[in-house]
Amino acid sequence: MTPTTLLWLVTGCLMLQPLSTDLYLSSLPSLASDFAVTPAAVQQTLSLFVFGFGSAQLISGPLSDRYGRRPVLIGGLSVYLLSGVACALASSLDWLVAARFVQAIGCCTAVVVARAIIRDAYSPAEGARVLAKASSMLSLAPILGPILGGYLQVAFGWRAAFVTLAIAGTMVWIAAWRSMKESNTKPNPDAMRLDNLFSTYLGVIRTPAFWAYALPGAISYAAIFVFISGTPFVLIRVLGVPTQYYGYLFAFGVCGYLGGTLICRRLLGKIGIDRVLALGTTIGLVGGLGFLGLVLADVRHWALVVAAQFVVMMAHGLNFPCTQSGSLAPFHQQAGAAAGLFGCITMFAALLAGTWVGASHDGTLLPLATISATVCVILFASARLLARHGKSA
Repeated sequence: MTPTTLLWLVTGCLMLQPLSTDLYLSSLPSLASDFAVTPAAVQQTLSLFVFGFGSAQLISGPLSDRYGRRPVLIGGLSVYLLSGVACALASSLDWLVAARFVQAIGCCTAVVVARAIIRDAYSPAEGARVLAKASSMLSLAPILGPILGGYLQVAFGWRAAFVTLAIAGTMVWIAAWRSMKESNTKPNPDAMRLDNLFSTYLGVIRTPAFWAYALPGAISYAAIFVFISGTPFVLIRVLGVPTQYYGYLFAFGVCGYLGGTLICRRLLGKIGIDRVLALGTTIGLVGGLGFLGLVLADVRHWALVVAAQFVVMMAHGLNFPCTQSGSLAPFHQQAGAAAGLFGCITMFAALLAGTWVGASHDGTLLPLATISATVCVILFASARLLARHGKSA
């Protein structure tokens, strides 16, 4: 594959994740009304997606190490598009939650393989730049997705969002089938043996340089997932924002992520991965604590929520390309397994954050602000405490 073809394919695979979580966000309140359930119950469609996404990566990564990136990617995309149809046909919340879990398996396979392809093709520093470039491009998904989702909800109802996801999965499937060349030139025939699988993951877990990037990366994703899972109910139900306008507000917040990735691309060559990560976690800390401070000062306005989301997502745009590339740097033959473990840890951190947000919803801004500040403090501390291991990678 040419660098341009590889970039577009990786971007398409990575884009499925934010589309899968963001496109139907404006439909969450309507889902609660249609199925006559609580907001916490509806958030299972997010939390079970995250759980499936995190769990399946432990298998998807080694599968691509064993059988190659291409066949595993094609299979994962097939699962994704078929489960999207099943979501659109769901007649109950349980059916929808189950279909979302299966959809997560296909989605995570695409993301894990995309990360492993980058490790196959580039050095860690160059890989971080490619991931930052892909992140800039895929930020269109969380920017435009909620806007489109809001109009789809108003015009056709929540099922239209899942039809759209199935179409997106089909487009990426076609691109992978036609354009992708195998990048895993030395498949590991023992990658799926249980004893080898255990020893591979144990080796990754025992590598301090992995945790120096994987843990901050996971917590950084949890920081933005606080807003992904919490803003639909806070903006639409608490602050009275019309459903069709929610997507615009969420999209403005995501513009912070786009800005962060652009800044990341410019700074990586000048100051390196570790200093960019230090900058990103500092910005996140300012955003989280500032949000909580203003809420405690009794500021109640949608602009505060959007501004806090903008700052925290900007920080994530700086953090995530660095942590994705840095966590895989010590590995080559086990890049798929390392990418899978990184993704698993990331998704479980998001699952904890989303569950916390859903359980604490009380009709005010305070729970969202408190959780955001707490996660950002933990992110800042983790990056500082583990920084010495990253510099030795």
